[in-house]
Amino acid sequence: MKNEADVIVVGAGPGGAAAARYLAAEGFDVIALEKSRFPREKVCGDGLTPRAVKELQLIGLETPRDEGWIPNHGLRMIGGGHRLEFPWHDLESFPQYGLSLPRAQFDHRLAEHARAAGADVREGWHVDAVIVRDSLGEFVADKAYAERAAAVRPGGEARVVGVVARETDEKGRKIGEPVEYRAPLIISADGVSGRLALGLGIERKANRPMGVAVRTYYETPRHDEEWMEGHLEIWDGERGHSNLLPGYGWIFPLGDGTANVGLGTLSAKGTPSGLDHRALMRDWLDHSAKDWEFGKQVGDIKGAAIPMAFNRQPHYVPGMMLVGDSGGMVNPFNGEGIAYAMQAARRATEAAVAHRAAASGAAKEDALANYSRMMKDDLGGYYSLGRVFASLVEHPTVMHVCTKYGLPRPLIMEFTSRLLADVYEPRNGNWADKLLSALVRVAPAA
Repeated sequence: MKNEADVIVVGAGPGGAAAARYLAAEGFDVIALEKSRFPREKVCGDGLTPRAVKELQLIGLETPRDEGWIPNHGLRMIGGGHRLEFPWHDLESFPQYGLSLPRAQFDHRLAEHARAAGADVREGWHVDAVIVRDSLGEFVADKAYAERAAAVRPGGEARVVGVVARETDEKGRKIGEPVEYRAPLIISADGVSGRLALGLGIERKANRPMGVAVRTYYETPRHDEEWMEGHLEIWDGERGHSNLLPGYGWIFPLGDGTANVGLGTLSAKGTPSGLDHRALMRDWLDHSAKDWEFGKQVGDIKGAAIPMAFNRQPHYVPGMMLVGDSGGMVNPFNGEGIAYAMQAARRATEAAVAHRAAASGAAKEDALANYSRMMKDDLGGYYSLGRVFASLVEHPTVMHVCTKYGLPRPLIMEFTSRLLADVYEPRNGNWADKLLSALVRVAPAA
């Protein structure tokens, strides 16, 4: 079995599969290694904003309703005694609708889309570590070589040249002997664990926000409703005797008799909250959303951490790029990660194409290193605003004021809805678009 390619992609979630698709379409020989087998579950709200829909349009993935894609008109927000609907804005840069599809189906279709372009997507391969070449030779970046592995940094001589992987069985258990896969470029799209990055000493930034989310599915007669619903009041105990938490509950109809129902909270500095999120979700549902007439719960309540605001950097070290959750590319305002993972895949491909076209060794390396600069230019300012937002909403008083007094004010929500969803016109929009564009430009891209 071939184990060399132009690019090895680790992980075939939205970021990895999109990278494999884009690269294969550009003529690169691509092998993508996915530890699970499709279809497989992921903890996610299953809802896509217009920003994510735009990424699906750019990659050429069709989204017909008769194949399970459920469109939505906008956000229904509930909190502070208010219940208001905010349609998606009519903008040139984004479609005027969102979508919902279970992640188990979404990831599978995106992986098949990559295969259709010529990418070799291999399921059931768990990547354990990267292979590094330095002045002393080659080694596998494990604990025995932690100090040498930490020397893989921009501008240095050490370079990632491959990965070590093992096959997995149907239950995800590693079997067989380790296999080396080699390529001039490795794309690490291995998710929140950041396993490959950690092997190179790229730790999570302690001052960046982290979220925790839980979700399950419920049967509901409103399963085909075309609105994404968010509940802004999540309490850490009995109402009136507890704190209002930074976070929200969601209900995203899926059109198949069920809705994705979940809850997420936010920690501005990434410190563990100690909250029982499953209990929080049950309490929220006991006091809210009765009008959805939820019936049978379908599946367990599953949870996951959500890395936000570029909480792991650098996004490029010689020979390897971080894409999606591995680089903390999740929106701190709303917890969305799919759109940004796919955007990063586009940028990674642009850098790889520029690398292929460059004449000299130095120019080639600079082309790859430009990936980090592109991501900061695209998202750094907005994510910095998100860090400020996270710090503010951690205070229960701020959350209370926002939900009770901010929601019913049209001018405030005209701006806030664009800010939270990251869906605005970057150039020729209205006053809210222009204000948000200006804030993103002046915010430091840290």
